Amino acid sequence: MPPMFVSGIPIYVQIANDIRSQILRGALRDGDQLTSTTEYATTYRINPATAGKAFAILVDEGLVEKRRGIGMFVAQGAHASLVEKGLTTYVDDTLYPAVEAGLALGLDIDSIADHVRAYTANLRTKEDS
Repeated sequence: MPPMFVSGIPIYVQIANDIRSQILRGALRDGDQLTSTTEYATTYRINPATAGKAFAILVDEGLVEKRRGIGMFVAQGAHASLVEKGLTTYVDDTLYPAVEAGLALGLDIDSIADHVRAYTANLRTKEDS
């Protein structure tokens, strides 16, 4: 869950994005139960309808399913769906602009690749500890 909300972005959007991120990272897996709207409201001092709106978006996307009387759960295939959607946009929307920005700053391709390798090595070190 987000430690605090960012102004300028609706809270329900931030909640939905955080849940998507948790599913993508594997912190939430297919079939896992989500925190209830009441718990979100209490923890973050928000209106329960705000959390409910985030969940409704995720239900519409097929990432979350409501089990009547039990709660909200990560839908089967949610992770795979997010990976598929992310892969279709990542290169064009994220990687290419990042490389172009690095080149504009005067980095060459080898330097950019070295930074990527160093970053991923650092991530692996953090995961191992």
